[in-house]
Amino acid sequence: MSGRRFIFDPPDRFVAGALGEPGRRTFFLQAAKGGAVVSVALEKVQVALLAERIGELIEGLTRRGVEVAPAREAVLGSWPAARATIGPVAPTLQEPVVEAFRVGPMTLAWDEDRRDLVLEAREIGDGDEPEADDGTTDPDGARHVMRVRIGLAEARTFAEEAMAVVAGGRPPCPICGEPLEPQGHICLRRNGYVQ
Repeated sequence: MSGRRFIFDPPDRFVAGALGEPGRRTFFLQAAKGGAVVSVALEKVQVALLAERIGELIEGLTRRGVEVAPAREAVLGSWPAARATIGPVAPTLQEPVVEAFRVGPMTLAWDEDRRDLVLEAREIGDGDEPEADDGTTDPDGARHVMRVRIGLAEARTFAEEAMAVVAGGRPPCPICGEPLEPQGHICLRRNGYVQ
């Protein structure tokens, strides 16, 4: 089977979101351009690490003197006015959400010539398959790939909103930090007592 390449250069909208109840959520990256919408599923930790890495990359670039221009509102999600007053807001995913593929490896790079960030998410595969010379997919094209190019301001807002999505789950136990279930949880720091 041949893999599909979903290219958004740039997208009209690019967000991270989640569906489901806290503790049972499914996380997605969703990119849209015109009438095309692609949603790819990934793990909560992947969303958190992506947001963290984008923040670190932008911080390093600004230390080098790279200017961050204002973000284009269309890319940012649905709440530009709310964001200005209360900070990052977890964006909603455009319905219906149809999973194109489950994300495995991701790459994030700064394109010095175009002055934007390039995120590439590849379909999860079996083991470590070799990459093509251009680094976009395996040589026989068996994996799906989503590539998104966004400016630094949009990337910063994406990262803030992605962290709001991650934080929107179960509250942490005040003692051990593990997520609390609605019925409580067995706290290891309290010798197994339910918290």
